[in-house]
Order: sequence, then structure tokens, then C-alpha cells
Amino acid sequence: MFARRIVVVGTGYVGLTTGACLASLGHRVVCSDVNAEKVAQLSRGEVRIHEPGLAELVQEGIAAGRLEFVLGSAGAVADAEVVFLCVPTPMGSGGGADLAVVESVAREVREVLPAGCVLVTKSTVPVGTSARLRELVGRPDVAVVSNPEFLREGSAVHDFLNPDRIVVGSDSQDAAERVAALYARLGAPTVLTDAASAEMVKYAANCFLATKLSYVNAIAELCERLGADITDVTEGMGYDRRIGQAFLQPGPGWGGSCLPKDTAALLQVAEAVEFDFPLLQATISANARQRERMVAKVVDACGGSLDGVRLGLLGLTFKAGTDDLRDSPALEVARLLAARGAELVAFDPGLRGDEPGLPLTLVDDPYQAAKGAAALVLLTEWQEFRTLDWARVAQELEAPVVVDTRNHLDPDALRRAGLSWRGVGRTPVG
Repeated sequence: MFARRIVVVGTGYVGLTTGACLASLGHRVVCSDVNAEKVAQLSRGEVRIHEPGLAELVQEGIAAGRLEFVLGSAGAVADAEVVFLCVPTPMGSGGGADLAVVESVAREVREVLPAGCVLVTKSTVPVGTSARLRELVGRPDVAVVSNPEFLREGSAVHDFLNPDRIVVGSDSQDAAERVAALYARLGAPTVLTDAASAEMVKYAANCFLATKLSYVNAIAELCERLGADITDVTEGMGYDRRIGQAFLQPGPGWGGSCLPKDTAALLQVAEAVEFDFPLLQATISANARQRERMVAKVVDACGGSLDGVRLGLLGLTFKAGTDDLRDSPALEVARLLAARGAELVAFDPGLRGDEPGLPLTLVDDPYQAAKGAAALVLLTEWQEFRTLDWARVAQELEAPVVVDTRNHLDPDALRRAGLSWRGVGRTPVG
């Protein structure tokens, strides 16, 4: 494999992981960002993103001379062979993806891209974006390629270096093959297709996962009404190879930086071509209902009212292993609880305590969260919550009730500590 000169524009979760991992594969990578302080920190090997293994890869890349960080993108791309766009595409008005940053970067670099350079969209973008960028750049000597990412926060480095597949799409076969070759050392199955199909793969995959989660949450509610156990039901389902074990865990709803905006974006894309997509709409509606259902569980556990009731919360990030609060179902449940009049005290091992706008008080350990609370509510599945001293938790709580919205805890361990456990899709214990 030939080492390539690569520029990565944007140093968020996707951009920084992409740059550091490509450098670890032997390429020479320059990562650009518009935040001068962030560039300075990264140049010193300081990584503020909570992502296992990422800081080490950044430091190794800098030490080896294969990874550097610069301010601004126009100067960085002057001798690039491949330029990756890894910039935000947040949910815009109407639910569609906001491409303002993508298009702004394209305008900024279009005159300075070297002839023969390949411009790659790594950010999640709607179908047709590659065609739009080709028109915007207006350079027949610069190919545009779609190369969607499939990285999970908390395991992004592992996912990049151990991919299920590499998807590359372009109307230029040569450009697509050049981008695919960047990953040759990984030995992953590679899908070479047109740009529109590559863009569609990311949305189709994420919306399928969201649908799977909404489905299992509905089955969990049905289990509660029928006296079945969702844990046994999903185990029986998961052994079917057509279904698989992944994304069969019920919870307070799905969230994060991808699924909410991708489901909304695909729904808007469907509407734009006059395609009725009731299945996806139902998936989104069921997710909103699931959060309300978790609130109802807490209300019931506290005797029917939360007005002035103190609640302890375990976890606020959208999933364990991250510090990301974007579209967190845990945080949304917390907001709904606060709207019902509850006084919230929370602990999350991924948060620093300086996050703005939280409807609660953050404390330094889970026992402080439990102190004087009418119930303890687990919202994020951090592994350390499983090994708490539950006898001590029982002493701290005002009432011996734990609502486990992730089915993450051992009900028998809580029962032995004198606590009542209430989960999702399962019979209460204690």
C-alpha cells in the first residue's frame, strides 16, 4: 500500500478518529480545524474527547511525524492527494441535515485543491450531496467520493481499525478505488458503488437500527402487560442469525448524535420525493413515547406524584463510555422528570461537572445521588453501576426503590440489600 498525503477537515469524534487511525496505517495526515485553542491542544497531544485509545494514537502519530494539526483548511490542502470532510451536519429546519459547514468548506478549498485530488465526504450527508459538491467545486480535475463512517462513540478507534465493511461511492471508478486503497491494510469487505448509493447506505443502516430499538422497546412493554420476560424473549430472538443479538436491549429510547438526526433527515428526503414512509415515522413516534413511559414508571414508583420529590439519577450521557449529551435519552427523561416537579441529583462518571443548562445538580459519586432520594433511577448503563455497594445505597435512600431503565443491574443483588427493583419488560423484584 502506498502512503498518501491526506487532509482531514474537522477534528470532532469522526475527524479526529479518522485522522489518527489513517496515520496509524502509515499515511501522512494533516488535520485542520477552525478552533485555534483546539488545534494547539491537539498539537501537544492533548485529546479532550472521551474515546478509548484515541489519545494514544494521536500521540503516536505526532511522535512518528505522520500526524499534525493546523488552523484553517485552505492552506492545508495545497499538496493533498485526498481531502476528507468531517464537519458537522446537524439537524436543520424541518429535520433535514444542515449542510452549511460542508458547503462552506467546499467553497473555501475549491480553488486551491491540487489537480487530481479526491474530495471525500465522511460526514453523514443526504443522498445527492456528492453531486451537489461536484457542481459547487466546479473542478472536472477533482473527483468527489462518498465514504460514510460507521463509528460508535466509545469504540470509534476499534470500529475504524476493525470495520464490518468499507463503503466507497463515486461516479469516478478510479477515485473510488484510490479511496478504498487507503484502508487496504484492514482487510475489510469493500463495497464500491455510485455516490448516491453510498450516501444511502448510512441512512438505511442507522434507520434500520433505530427501528429495531423501537421494536424491542414495544415488545418490552407488551411483555410487562402479558407477564413475559423481555430478557428471555430477546435471548430467544437473538440466536436467530437473521436477527442477531445486537440492538435488542430495551431502554429509555435511542438517541445520540446520529440516530435522531438521521431518521429525521431520511424522513425529509422521502417527503421531498413524495414517498410516504409510515414505518420510519412510527419508529420516531415510538421513541418519543418510550421516554414518557420511563417517566410514568418513576411516577408510579414514587406513589403517583413527583411534585417536590427528590430523585437520584445514575447516568446522563446517551450511552456508557462517552461524555456526549447530544440527544441523550437519559437527559431527556431527566428533563421530563424535572417538568413534573422533581428535584434531581445526578452522577455520571463521564461528565466533568461544568456542562451548562442541566436541569439538575451534579454530584461527585453515586451515593451522594442516592442520599435522601425517594427513588434511584438508572438511565445510562455505565459498568461501574453494577458493582455499587447496594447495602450502602439502601441506607442513603429515603425509600428503597430503584428504577432501572436499562435492565442493567442484578435484581437479586438489590433484593438482598433490601431494595425494590423495577426494570423494563420484566417483573419487579423486592
